[in-house]
Amino acid sequence: MSEYTNGRVRVELHENVAEIVLDRPEKHNALTPQMYRQIADCCAEANETKDVHVVIFRGAGEKAFCAGSDIKALEGYEDFWAWRNRFDYIPPILALRKPAIAAVKGWALGGGLEVALACDLRVVARSAEFSAPEVQLGWNGAGGAAQHLTRMCGYGQAMKILLTGERFSAEEANRIGMVEYLVEPGEELTKARALAQEIAAHATVATQAIKSAVRGAMDLTTEQGLRNENELMSLCFAKAEQAKLLASAKRESR
Repeated sequence: MSEYTNGRVRVELHENVAEIVLDRPEKHNALTPQMYRQIADCCAEANETKDVHVVIFRGAGEKAFCAGSDIKALEGYEDFWAWRNRFDYIPPILALRKPAIAAVKGWALGGGLEVALACDLRVVARSAEFSAPEVQLGWNGAGGAAQHLTRMCGYGQAMKILLTGERFSAEEANRIGMVEYLVEPGEELTKARALAQEIAAHATVATQAIKSAVRGAMDLTTEQGLRNENELMSLCFAKAEQAKLLASAKRESR
């Protein structure tokens, strides 16, 4: 197997949490086209598995979360049209209904940064390093860095990161609002797992409704967002009423 088509993405189930593992540690978990599709498959599995309440993304090995797309693997695209119509791994992450947490250590570069940004929460080791180096290669990123950084960190910070391509520290990422939990090196997965279990203990209809409401708030007007929140809360109530009716029916049938 070519070194540019190896690697894999796998799912590990831990109680009500699915850990999606980017598993190519010898290449700092750099992504290949086959891994793009495996990310989608793992996300679909997490979405469709009823017992999964929360998803964690992490990188295998000790050195990196994800060093982005393998540049040499990109040479496999015949031309710009083939690249334009490539399979994209970010939309499946954004399509996760369950809350998603990125447990970030080491490098999170290019596509790795974009995977972390596509998650709902980021737990980051102080030793982690980020960058969007695409501009240094003569192109822009196409996996949502501009969209997410602008919303999270503001116009100026997004422009600084994307126009320079320079690496920046976990401390800087935390300062500009890109990090929700900053932890000591080696503690990122432990914290992410504890956080996932805390969230997983809540009603899934509630956590998924909250995710839908917050995601919607980035695109809807306030009036539209309020209507959306009201409909989502009504669904939560309907779920609770359904549970009561089922419990009552079971008692009456005895």
